[in-house]
Amino acid sequence: MRSIKLSNLTKSKHGSLIIDKVNLTIPAGKFFALLGPSGCGKTTLLRLIAGLEDAEGGQIYLGEEDITHIPINQRPINMVFQSYALFPHLDVFDNIAYSLKLKKLPKLVIEQKVFKILESFHLVDHIHKLPSQLSGGQQQRVALARAIVSEPDVLLLDEPLAALDFKLRERMLIELIELQDKLKTTFVYVTHDQFEALTVADQMAIMNHDGAIEQIGTPKEIYEFPISSFVAKFVGTTNIFSGQLKNIHSDPEITIPDLGTFKVYLSQKKPWMVEGHEVSMSIRPEKIFITKKEAKNFSNHMKGSVQSIVYHGRSTQYNITLKNGMRIQVFEQNEEHFPQEVVDYDNEVNLYWQKENVVILER
Repeated sequence: MRSIKLSNLTKSKHGSLIIDKVNLTIPAGKFFALLGPSGCGKTTLLRLIAGLEDAEGGQIYLGEEDITHIPINQRPINMVFQSYALFPHLDVFDNIAYSLKLKKLPKLVIEQKVFKILESFHLVDHIHKLPSQLSGGQQQRVALARAIVSEPDVLLLDEPLAALDFKLRERMLIELIELQDKLKTTFVYVTHDQFEALTVADQMAIMNHDGAIEQIGTPKEIYEFPISSFVAKFVGTTNIFSGQLKNIHSDPEITIPDLGTFKVYLSQKKPWMVEGHEVSMSIRPEKIFITKKEAKNFSNHMKGSVQSIVYHGRSTQYNITLKNGMRIQVFEQNEEHFPQEVVDYDNEVNLYWQKENVVILER
């Protein structure tokens, strides 16, 4: 197991900067996710690590070894593509055995390695089938098996589940987590799907539209404590308010025009957190308690009107209009078949939340 370190990595395409002096360390033996919007440079970063493209500046280290200029066939790194890139004229066995044959391993060794991984991936019954005879999930397993069979130090996965339907994608995510835990190989998983990233990752990095890293951390750290409005909006759903910081040295508050003053909690003081400074306040929809009644023991309260309701099965989404015309979202877990209180369209509601559930961001 070896870590990956990117130092001031830079790449341009057609005169435009795609990767802008990226510095990133991916720990050895971890499941690491790169999450960002389409076109932000995630796949380009993966291709640079793999050696499929050349960096214009900076270095790529595998452990202590500088592999920036090492040819792709000499890097102990494999990649699984979104399209799977299976050889259509080769059956399952030969697709998986391909890299081992290139290394000119003895035939018996190749057979042993391939059959072992066929069993692990539940593909023994499909050994003589062509890719066109397999389902999407089976093709994905073959692509993973082919990438794993040569025992790489690092496995790169470029949106490998994008072509699968939702239920199959959920199942394959669990299989990927179990596979990585079993192999302890460093996995680097690229996706624009926040659900996938939050599900699989031990650690993750958020890339913005400019090809720069916005934030690195565990899924919980990034979801609960985003460091920018971009991260707060991109990872999950949030409500963003703008206002002024008040009483920062005693009982911090934020004053929001036409809505009022609300308590906030400043866990870590930042240089820009000064009296009267314009800031943004982020509140996740599930952190807000919605009721038509009055409630006690909450730090904050505001009123609104229900404009629409979306039923998600495990939760209900309420779209609320506030008195200043702003629209926000509230998520409520569906815990009971017959709830004691029913909130309906056009109802006037009370919204409550605790100050500890607020994240203050620089505007």
